[in-house]
Amino acid sequence: MEEWTAPRRLRTLTSWLLAQSAMASRRLINEHLDEVGGTRSQFAMLASLEEFGACSQADLGRRIGLDRSDVAALVADAEARGWIDRHPDTTDRRRKVLALTRAGSERLVTLQALLDSAHDRLLAPLSQRERAQLIRLLTRLTQR
Repeated sequence: MEEWTAPRRLRTLTSWLLAQSAMASRRLINEHLDEVGGTRSQFAMLASLEEFGACSQADLGRRIGLDRSDVAALVADAEARGWIDRHPDTTDRRRKVLALTRAGSERLVTLQALLDSAHDRLLAPLSQRERAQLIRLLTRLTQR
């Protein structure tokens, strides 16, 4: 459904507007990340390892909100590409610890630049002040 053909009752619902914004955001993000074969899950994984440091695969999955099987495939691909290193945990040899590599850090920089570009396009109608306000408001809504 196109926004301009939607009934007024829909166009004035906060939930509908948020959903439309989310769809537009997802479309732009995917377009930009596709330029380098990137995904939002790759970005989330690399950003998590950069910010929080090495962790188990299970911890990574919980942190970025992915199912166990999806994390396994994501990690296997990232390890094959040299973005992460998987090694035994020194305290529990049965457990593997994931760590970001230099190549992973470089990949994260690339993905971040593409995401920044996508967000600039998405938020182009807003001033810098309005963008900051939108982030504050959305953060409040999602932190309940």
